[in-house]
Amino acid sequence: MIKKLLLFFALIISFSSFSQKNFQFLGNKTEKQEIRFKLVNNLIVIPLKVNGNELSFILDTGVASTLLFNLTKKDSIGLNNVKKIMLRGLGRGEPITALTSTKNELKINNIVGSNQDLFVALTEDFNLSAKMGTTIHGIIGYDLLKDVITKINYKTKKIVFYNPKTYQQKKCRKCQEFPLEFYRKKPYVNVAVKIDTVGDLITPVKMLIDTGGTDAMWLFENTKAEIKTPIKYFKDILGEGLSGTIYGNRSKIPHISLGDFLIKEPTVSFLDKKSTLNARRFKERNGSIGGNILNRFKVWIDYPNKKMILKKNGSLKNGFYYNMSGLYLIHDGQELVKEKISNNSTKFYNSKNDRNTISLITKYHYKFKPSFKVDKVLKGSPAYNAGLLKGDIIKKINNKPAYEYQLNEITTMFQSQPSRKIKIIVKRRFKELKFEFRLKKEYKKSANNYWHFFTL
Repeated sequence: MIKKLLLFFALIISFSSFSQKNFQFLGNKTEKQEIRFKLVNNLIVIPLKVNGNELSFILDTGVASTLLFNLTKKDSIGLNNVKKIMLRGLGRGEPITALTSTKNELKINNIVGSNQDLFVALTEDFNLSAKMGTTIHGIIGYDLLKDVITKINYKTKKIVFYNPKTYQQKKCRKCQEFPLEFYRKKPYVNVAVKIDTVGDLITPVKMLIDTGGTDAMWLFENTKAEIKTPIKYFKDILGEGLSGTIYGNRSKIPHISLGDFLIKEPTVSFLDKKSTLNARRFKERNGSIGGNILNRFKVWIDYPNKKMILKKNGSLKNGFYYNMSGLYLIHDGQELVKEKISNNSTKFYNSKNDRNTISLITKYHYKFKPSFKVDKVLKGSPAYNAGLLKGDIIKKINNKPAYEYQLNEITTMFQSQPSRKIKIIVKRRFKELKFEFRLKKEYKKSANNYWHFFTL
């Protein structure tokens, strides 16, 4: 299951970009456009029309180009001027085959981009929708953000896109402004981190601002910058990029300083060099700041003026946790569920005893509901020790039918609070089995099995 979608799509395109027309505000509302978004595992999912067809895209500051994947016949969008290319992303694998398409129209409400370029990944191994529990068709970043000023409110799940030609920044006493530096169309910010748990050393780092990653932080081990994994850590598979599996170490650090904002004990992933070879091409980059930190702020991302503004919200001091169950689920299609309809009552007058008689008629209907199954169980974890196995179909969690949850809600539950009791009923072959365990902050891990699949 997904815990932290560390899909930091740092795409390296194997040829130069095309020239594109800008996104423009059309109609009467030329100053701003407001939309609601889904927040799934700290990722921002927005509706985006591609050639007139509405699809779901992740808004990702970590990508330079618009990427499409997971298209079905139902989602056919009629791509224009298609050519084959090779794409390389994060991971240890080889580049993948993809398509380029030019002269497409992308639209969000009254913000329209004509003559837009798209890249279409041709791989069936990258099923993002199943891991997120909601349909995802693609990712968009710089192509849109370069032409708007974006205000993200994680609490209300609203985004406002402002027209840079008419926008005036309001005074904000509790806000802090950060200059952005761009490299290959991606924004970087200078911050400070305390990695050493014993001494007082503060390390200045240059971090990618990445709304497309659900982890709190990534750091690249670097002897020159004195960045190395703390003593307490565990090896892990951190995620899956376009080019395969991403490996590294999981740990925590004392704090990160974003200007005057002090964020204590964030979870951090230290990536190995081979998985992130392409991400390290910008030699000054030390890592990334992802959604699990950004969602603690109201965020203004201003590409035209090369700055970012942060205003803390009520969750700034909330703790950071990994998945403390060792259990990872994926969406597994749908199941047909029988549901009771509210009772229909009939009243009539009985002349013999002058009483009302009530007739109750119970009706049922059948609906398709989401089904979840166990994708992985980490050896030595609470779920593993309780007896759960890969392939188990989840029927109930804490006495509530599994289909009444969103996958994101289950993910949040597994990283909520240490010692929380989890009761699960699963279907294994033809039997229903009951399991019970408590979330644990730390647990033993098998030396031969480092699966802790926090991502896709």
